[in-house]
Amino acid sequence: MNAVKPAARAGSGLSLKGRALRYLAAREHSRPELERKLKPHEETPGQLAQVLDELQAKDFISEARVVESVINRRAGRFGASRIRYELQNKGLGAEAVADAVERLKGSELERARDIWRKKFDGPALDAAGKARQMRFLAARGFGGDVIRRVVSQADDDI
Repeated sequence: MNAVKPAARAGSGLSLKGRALRYLAAREHSRPELERKLKPHEETPGQLAQVLDELQAKDFISEARVVESVINRRAGRFGASRIRYELQNKGLGAEAVADAVERLKGSELERARDIWRKKFDGPALDAAGKARQMRFLAARGFGGDVIRRVVSQADDDI
């Protein structure tokens, strides 16, 4: 009986490098993300590290591009806390995450206001409505100070 390689059984038959390039063509991935996704397809020990080193040397894998990609995709919908969480889950360095979050803090209030305006018709009429608006912004990853300013300023706009 012929032994069938796992990749052939999956139907794709792609090499590790081919799989990595396919992932990178769809969106930016960090090295730890690619390691996690490609580990089951590694046929010999060290093969995955070699492929990822080669891709990183050719600048196919870039931590800075991953950070920019996440910020561009998420900043219009989420606060700095939520984006920090996503960047950390991608296995990015603490310094890159801290720099990204610091850049986001400058626009946090305005982004929260924009998201609040899109979701709600106007200021809450009672305490329960105000609490609901605050929970909504908190779930989006905005900080307490920003949330209070957005919701209380909505009351001032009446």
